[in-house]
Amino acid sequence: MHSLRHSCASLLIRHGESVKTVQARLSHASAAETLDTYSHLWPDSDDRTRAAVDAVLGRVADSLRTDAVH
Repeated sequence: MHSLRHSCASLLIRHGESVKTVQARLSHASAAETLDTYSHLWPDSDDRTRAAVDAVLGRVADSLRTDAVH
């Protein structure tokens, strides 16, 4: 049963569900309980920040290359 709950939580987190949603689906008493158990599965904020900056800088670099060709 524990493995099934963990799989459910893992899938919800992988697909971007919030802590509160996962908490509700697993019937945890608090979001803190959910985070204590599953926080390692949520994407790291450093990873999200890095991806956001890369996305913006990638578009800027692409536009600069395009403008230089014209």
